[in-house]
Amino acid sequence: MRIAAVQMVSTPDVARNLATARHLLEEAAGRGASIAALPEYFCFMGQLDTDKRALAEDEGDGPIQAMLAQAARELGLWIIGGTVPLRGEGRDKLRNSCLVFSPEGRAAARYDKIHLFCFDNGRERYDEGRVLEPGSRAVAVETAGLRCGLSVCYDLRFPELYRALGPCDLISVPSAFTYTTGEKHWELLLRARAVENQCYVIAAAQGGRHENGRRTWGHSMVVDPWGEMLACVPEGEGLAVAEFDPQRLRQVREQLPALQHRVF
Repeated sequence: MRIAAVQMVSTPDVARNLATARHLLEEAAGRGASIAALPEYFCFMGQLDTDKRALAEDEGDGPIQAMLAQAARELGLWIIGGTVPLRGEGRDKLRNSCLVFSPEGRAAARYDKIHLFCFDNGRERYDEGRVLEPGSRAVAVETAGLRCGLSVCYDLRFPELYRALGPCDLISVPSAFTYTTGEKHWELLLRARAVENQCYVIAAAQGGRHENGRRTWGHSMVVDPWGEMLACVPEGEGLAVAEFDPQRLRQVREQLPALQHRVF
């Protein structure tokens, strides 16, 4: 089975981003992928964090979700829909939500990002908590016969989330890592999560210089259960496509049964 991580350099233009995502999903399907993952905020990278409020959708309704459902149905793909801004419970707060769609176009799962990014090195400042409210529930979903654990970007730094998911065949990490943090930590953390959970990791990322001036690290990739990078797109739009091999998954877990040796 082939899986594809889609890399984008999203803009403040939602329609343009949706068209780009659709094109790349078509390319993934054409290359034989059964599962395709989009990056965090594939639909929109605005000038300000607060710009997301204007395009926030209710669950099950809106043009962004409609595009994902239609693409999944028409292309026969499982689509891990990066993230979509959904209206939250708090006033003026949003959820950064990863929505999964089946090849029938059905909404199969929703995960709301739990850990909200905050960073300040004196030059770059980010605080997602100003606009977002966190989720509180770990979510895994059956996709194409695989148990897929859902997470988003900053979640990658919290291994306890993945333990809470239980054994997964695949972990998804749609992201928009900053260039600064990504250069040092992105690959390291992805490979660590693959090794410690003995599963495949699919990491679709934003990768390049955005119109709002932000630069994201990119390096969308697929990692196998031994921590080997199978495919990678360093920068710019593209696809990281690799084979998911269930025999490889079993081999790693049989040769080194670390998941069975857990005490805590």
